[in-house]
Amino acid sequence: MLLIPIAWFIPGAGHFLVGRKGRAAIVFSTVLVTFLIGVAMRGPLYHMGADSGDILSRLIQFGGWIGDMAAGVFYFAASFMGYAPPDVAGYSPDYGSKFIVAAGLLNILAIVDAYEICTRQKD
Repeated sequence: MLLIPIAWFIPGAGHFLVGRKGRAAIVFSTVLVTFLIGVAMRGPLYHMGADSGDILSRLIQFGGWIGDMAAGVFYFAASFMGYAPPDVAGYSPDYGSKFIVAAGLLNILAIVDAYEICTRQKD
């Protein structure tokens, strides 16, 4: 079933494929705007491979990385274009990283919704 990978890579594509074009536009724009707010706040992207020491820090890093990657094409576009804000202390970058992760989590919820519509578990 190609619905899940396509819906993950392009937010809203799952709803588009099952014929819910209005919901697809809402999902796409919501994930895009949430991701762009995070980038505008100079929120850093989580990256795997950085040795942060203790197990709790590694779990937090892994969860943030999964949340970032769940934003699909937006995460890869930002990474490919070299998005890497400076590491500065403050509230804005911290909240920005949370917005980027939230964009990915919204996309995961949209994937589940499209899957349930496709399998007729939901109308």
